[in-house]
Amino acid sequence: PSWGPHRLALLVPFRERFEELLAFVPYMHRFLSKKRIRHHIFILNQVDHFRFNRASLINVGFLESGNDTDYIAMHDVDLLPLNEHLDYSFPEAGPFHVASPELHPLYHYKTYVGGILLLTKQHYELCNGMSNRFWGWGREDDEFYRRIKGAGLQVRRPSGITTGYETFQHLHDPAWRKRDQKRIAAQKQEQFKVDREGGLNNVRYQIESRTDLSVAGAPCTVLNILLDCDTNETPWCTFG
Repeated sequence: PSWGPHRLALLVPFRERFEELLAFVPYMHRFLSKKRIRHHIFILNQVDHFRFNRASLINVGFLESGNDTDYIAMHDVDLLPLNEHLDYSFPEAGPFHVASPELHPLYHYKTYVGGILLLTKQHYELCNGMSNRFWGWGREDDEFYRRIKGAGLQVRRPSGITTGYETFQHLHDPAWRKRDQKRIAAQKQEQFKVDREGGLNNVRYQIESRTDLSVAGAPCTVLNILLDCDTNETPWCTFG
């Protein structure tokens, strides 16, 4: 295939998983280059002392990714595509869920849109990005599914992929990397609500530094990001 006119911003929320990062960046650069996908990898490194906020990091990555990219991949650092027929091209018809439930090694429910999701920048703005209220692990992509539907967009998924649950390599070792799954204060109730107010329009952050790196010959940009939290609004952003 020829190199097309579009350019992908690969947005990778990140904190402290350096061994996964060292595998991810060169692998994805090779994978996308082989498919003739113009791309730039952004490592969204949360360096504040708040709990991990995947959705806010993706919002920041979107805002900082520049005008030379016209679509994004929200991409987990611990998920590598093994099947070269997976489509990472410009998702003009609507959000394209690469890591679909029938292919993801762990998550198989119908409304799942986590792992790897492609959107045009226009469609992401239409959703007002992701909610900033999800501190700790999980649920932010379930809320985003409802935003997609609310924006009148249809999620599309791969067809003709026959590798099933062997389509991806999952790098995460739960014994080594404990996920922050605690639910504190009013968080249990809040995690099931749709955030109709916030998103791209109110993400609060500072870029501590921006560094262009090469990992085993693969270029990427590391954004060291300081998120801010209104503890009156979301007191569960700290273990407090």
